[in-house]
Amino acid sequence: MVFDVETPNFKNDRMSAIGVSVVEDGHIVWDYDTLINPEARFDRFNIALTGITPAAAAEAPTFPEVWRELRPVFDGGVLIAHNAPFDMGVLAKCLGHYGIFWRHSAPYACTCQMARRCYPFLPNKKLDTLCDYLDIALDHHRAGSDARAAAMILIDELAHGMSVGDFKREYYLPPVGEPM
Repeated sequence: MVFDVETPNFKNDRMSAIGVSVVEDGHIVWDYDTLINPEARFDRFNIALTGITPAAAAEAPTFPEVWRELRPVFDGGVLIAHNAPFDMGVLAKCLGHYGIFWRHSAPYACTCQMARRCYPFLPNKKLDTLCDYLDIALDHHRAGSDARAAAMILIDELAHGMSVGDFKREYYLPPVGEPM
């Protein structure tokens, strides 16, 4: 399961959008993309980067509402993202802010880390660089597009002999609340 988040401000402790793409047997089998009302202020920089305004997110569901829908997907296995420590950190902070206990740790892997081994000849391993090289459509800093692009990169990395297991790490989540 590949995911990407966008944030409303420099604190990176809330989400303003999330995208998810589920990969099975080398194919994307499910996509999800939604704005999230972060219930927090927006910084100009983040608005300019993501295009998500307070008005656009005002009527969107909150993180707890989205989490109820996505939790079964997140329970399904290894979480994967491009620059995964960032996305995992935002997820952990959102869970903590809302007092949602999910689990003590979550397995994750990073397509950027995998790319360092798979495409050592590229000048960098940024999402847009990899998408240009692999001819993957990207509307950068749109959570759904970023998640789908990272999923397509993952599929290519796996086709080139990379193994998620070789890159799997545990992200330890801070203890909060009671199981939801």
